[in-house]
Amino acid sequence: MRCGVLDIGSQSAQLRIVDLLPGLPPQEVTTVKQPVRIGEGTDRGGVVGPEAVRRLVRAVTAAVAAAKAHGVDTLYPFVTSAVRDAANRDEILRAVSSACGVQLATMTGEEEARLTFLAARSWYGWSAGPMLLADIGGGSLEIAYGRGGEPSFAVSLPLGAGRLTRHHLPQAQPPYGKGDIRSLQRHIRSVLAGPAALVAGQPQPALRVATSRTFTQLARLTGAPAAKAGPYAVRYLDRAELAKWIPRLARMTAAERTLLPGVSQARAHQILAGAVVAETVMDLLHVQRFTVCPWALRDGIFLEHLGGLSAAVSRLPRLRPLATAPPVVARRPRRAVRS
Repeated sequence: MRCGVLDIGSQSAQLRIVDLLPGLPPQEVTTVKQPVRIGEGTDRGGVVGPEAVRRLVRAVTAAVAAAKAHGVDTLYPFVTSAVRDAANRDEILRAVSSACGVQLATMTGEEEARLTFLAARSWYGWSAGPMLLADIGGGSLEIAYGRGGEPSFAVSLPLGAGRLTRHHLPQAQPPYGKGDIRSLQRHIRSVLAGPAALVAGQPQPALRVATSRTFTQLARLTGAPAAKAGPYAVRYLDRAELAKWIPRLARMTAAERTLLPGVSQARAHQILAGAVVAETVMDLLHVQRFTVCPWALRDGIFLEHLGGLSAAVSRLPRLRPLATAPPVVARRPRRAVRS
């Protein structure tokens, strides 16, 4: 079965197409990525502006056309926190449905954390033991912990790199001072205090995993292998090395940051906030080094439908034929802890 997952985040709409075959991991066919810059187009009141909505409609239209061109049988389109938390979310979803004939699923943050945990567990296997996972997106931070294929708890927090950049760093050009960084750290600590206490009450994780583009770019910045080394290259993010980069990033403009190893133009403006939240997470959760996992949310969705590691009945709705594009709404995990 050829399946597609359309993941609409704060920066881009990314369609990933795979073949799902019993007994094998998802077999890559192609990936199609379109910029949407929803975070950039969101005001302080949480309203996504009309131009950003138009970019989203164009991106979904292009993704659906690409899915059909590649013979996709079934499609799972969903939004993450950038649209899910928008003040005008319902208007955005109606605009996409009207223009594209596609109804986007609004997956909860806790479900994102659970599925990302499933992907990481599948990548590293049962022998990895108790696992702690962190994922920094544009709008939210997901944390999960567990000893099996399912996390014991999964939590989503409004600590994404884009959100923190918009709301907690001055809009003026860098340099940012020590006071700006300390203020941001205090905010992150206040939001993260509850989940950090939950982690502290669990058995020590044997594996501490980070996933997402932000963590991957930070790992590359601090010396991890480049993308061309492939997914099987071992990549780490060391807290001490990361801490050294924060004052340097604070002095740089976005254009200057793009010259650094691993930092993309699309994320250069928010990589400082990403570094601060990553280092603060590592501090509060007592993580000296994260192992960076190449699989993440989209992989978790494919694995859930394929059967993955869990013997439980799939919690995601059954994939439907692309032509019908009916509404798909993910259920909340039964064992999720809200912040």
